[in-house]
Amino acid sequence: MATSEPTAAGGDQDPNSANLRPSSTSFLQKNNSLGEEGRLSGALSERQKNLFTCENSDRDVRFRRTETDFSNMFARDLLPAKNGEEATIQFLLELVDILTNYIRKTFDRSTKVLDFHHPHQLLEGMEGFNLELSDQPESLEQILVDCRDTLKYGVRTGHPRFFNQLSTGLDIIGLAGEWLTSTANTNMFTYEIAPVFVLMEQLTLKKMREMIGWPSGEGDGIFSPGGAISNMYSVMIARYKYFPDVKTKGMSAAPRLVLFTSEHSHYSIKKAGAALGFGSENVVLLSTDERGRVIPSDLEAKILDVKQKGYHPLFVNATAGSTVYGAFDPINEIADICEKYNMWLHVDGAWGGGLLMSRKHRHKFSGVERANSVTWNPHKMMGVPLQCSAILVREKGILSGCNSMCAGYLFQPDKQYDVSFDTGDKAIQCGRHVDIFKFWLMWKAKGTIGFEQHIDRCLDLSQYLYEKIRNREGYEMVFQGVPQHTNVCFWYIPPSLRGMDPNSQEYREKLHKVAPKIKALMMESGTTMVGYQPQGQKVNFFRMVISNPAALQSDIDFLIDEIERLGHGL
Repeated sequence: MATSEPTAAGGDQDPNSANLRPSSTSFLQKNNSLGEEGRLSGALSERQKNLFTCENSDRDVRFRRTETDFSNMFARDLLPAKNGEEATIQFLLELVDILTNYIRKTFDRSTKVLDFHHPHQLLEGMEGFNLELSDQPESLEQILVDCRDTLKYGVRTGHPRFFNQLSTGLDIIGLAGEWLTSTANTNMFTYEIAPVFVLMEQLTLKKMREMIGWPSGEGDGIFSPGGAISNMYSVMIARYKYFPDVKTKGMSAAPRLVLFTSEHSHYSIKKAGAALGFGSENVVLLSTDERGRVIPSDLEAKILDVKQKGYHPLFVNATAGSTVYGAFDPINEIADICEKYNMWLHVDGAWGGGLLMSRKHRHKFSGVERANSVTWNPHKMMGVPLQCSAILVREKGILSGCNSMCAGYLFQPDKQYDVSFDTGDKAIQCGRHVDIFKFWLMWKAKGTIGFEQHIDRCLDLSQYLYEKIRNREGYEMVFQGVPQHTNVCFWYIPPSLRGMDPNSQEYREKLHKVAPKIKALMMESGTTMVGYQPQGQKVNFFRMVISNPAALQSDIDFLIDEIERLGHGL
């Protein structure tokens, strides 16, 4: 596969700058070139130009901001109220001002990541901000104040120095897509009421399946309310594939079924086992190496043990980007074992899925095309606004077979269009939020190459952090070697602990308290946020993750300095 050398993505440059475009335009699929100068320069048709130029005078008058007294205005004065158009426009313009001011400050590094208050403080009320609900309506002025304060006391997850979760960043195109989605306020269950969104979802899922490597992007899929539900879909589908009678007769129609997943995998696999009637005791945890990757020989040994007990090994989950270590299980070796024992192979790529967009890093998914199903969360590594998660399945039609109930009041077979485009009967939900548009819009705006730049940049920054601290005084890596993903796991060791025996119980107990104390000080000061946790026998350590393309090397430097500033006296 042809590749291009990426721009030095770890440097302090604008992540949206035009100079980030690679010189090569070939990629994983055809028609993805950003280098077609003529096409770009002539992209706007006369009709599109008119969209921006026609009736500008009318639009300026119509949407001109005027001083409006909202203190005596209420929701009943807005549309659809008679003569409510002007009030509606002024109210929404005021709200847009609140939102754009918040966005501007989010990208300003002098702005705090959060203004922390304890739960009891917010529940008691903060300077006119009251969470209690009332019987009588409040004025639009108070509603606008509540909107401002909700943002004021929240966490700026789009801030370049927010590293606390896997989902970070504030993509402006994605935000525009979410605004439009809420304005359309429709449901995804039928083509009848969401024709454009349904087609967008179908085409985008096909593109994602092509990225996985399934022939011609064939298969099935649906967007779900998060990776936990996508993983649950995979377990349901696997059970239906091998024991279809469970759908109508329940678990009594199957033998005792067993699921297998890494000890480092997301807890949603165990939760799916509990929720779907397998029982959490029938979710077998697999041993991992020092980097958090499943040991294939342990998988096979535990499958044989289950079979010897008379149980049925059904399903294996391979993690592609674990939550804490960012580990990638050896998919090919696991696939060999699944084929040998006729088991369903699912790849949980909720966190790592974005790497499929990168020619530099997609090798970490080697063997993913052999999976029966894949979870992929664009709202994580790809920066799509929450929520945006897909379950992708290699076998076409199995989602409908597993979940359809043929509700006659929604899914009539005699509609005037091709009802195979209706999606509701293959979902476990009825009502389903439109999660596709923001993702589709971002893909249109960035192109696949834009997502590749985003992914490569974040991984370059994690490499920069790793190189900065791996030999730095006061830092110890949780495991040795270059991180597989953007997860960089480390302990900060304050000067007071550096002379102690690292094998002593006293040292372990004191070190266990360091990360929580520094994190608390971070939140009190509001300067930055990064997560911590223990893992197995390892005491609390920092887990740094980078998925926000707005972050720069200077933000990584700031984080290191801030940890040392806050932790020096501990």
